[in-house]
Amino acid sequence: MYDWLCLLESCESTNTWALEQLSQLKHGDVVFTREQTAGRGQFDRVWHSQPGILTASFVLDLPVTQLSGFSLIAGLAVIQAIESLLPIKLQLKWTNDVFAAGQKLAGILCESRLQADQARLVVGVGLNRISVPEFVTQAISLSQLSATVPDEEELLTHLRDALLRFSQSSLAELLPELRAKDFLYRQIIEFQTSSEILIGEAAGIDEQGRLLMRLPNGIEAFRSGRVLRIHKSEWENQRK
Repeated sequence: MYDWLCLLESCESTNTWALEQLSQLKHGDVVFTREQTAGRGQFDRVWHSQPGILTASFVLDLPVTQLSGFSLIAGLAVIQAIESLLPIKLQLKWTNDVFAAGQKLAGILCESRLQADQARLVVGVGLNRISVPEFVTQAISLSQLSATVPDEEELLTHLRDALLRFSQSSLAELLPELRAKDFLYRQIIEFQTSSEILIGEAAGIDEQGRLLMRLPNGIEAFRSGRVLRIHKSEWENQRK
C-alpha cells in the first residue's frame, strides 16, 4: 500500500472526510473509498457513487494566489492522466467537468482552507470508471470508451502524479491547453448567474479563467455561474 493513500471502507464524502482530517494529512495524500454514501458536487448537487465510479480526494498545498481558477487546472490534470493511459480524446466543460464524446465522464470539486498566504486544497474527483451515476443523463464511462480499463490503483497513481505536476503551473502557462480542450467554445449556451439567466455564444476562457460569452451588447466575462443547457452542440453537429 502506498504511504500517500488513505483507503476508507466507506464514508459519506471523501472531500468532507479529508477536510475534517486535514491537519493529519499532507501534500500529495489521497483519500479513496469504494463506497461513498453522500458525495457532493458543485452547487450542492449530490454525486451518486455506486460501484464502478472511482471516488477520491487529493490534498494539495498551494500559495493562495494560485487558487483562482484552479478547478480548470485540476480538470486539465485529470484529462492528462486519463489520456496518458487510454487512446481517447477528452474535453473540459467550464469549470470542472471532463467530457468524452459529448457526455460527462468526470466531475471535480475543489475546496480549500486558508492559512496566511498558503492554502490547503482538497480536489475531489468522481470518475465514471465502469458505470455511470444513476439518474444522471448524458454520462459516459471509461468502459464505454475503451475495451480495456485501468484498475483503480493505476488511475489513482496517474491522477495524483498529474495533479502534483500541474499544481506547479500557473493558469497563464496552461491557457493554450485549456483553450484547446474547451468543450463549450462556439456553442450556444444558457448560463445562470447570481441574478439572471443569459443565452449567448461561449467565446472561450480568458487569462483569469473566466468564461467568455458573446452577448447582444458584446463579450462579457464571468468568474462564476452555471451552464444550464447547451442549445447547439458542435459535437452533435459533427455526428449528423
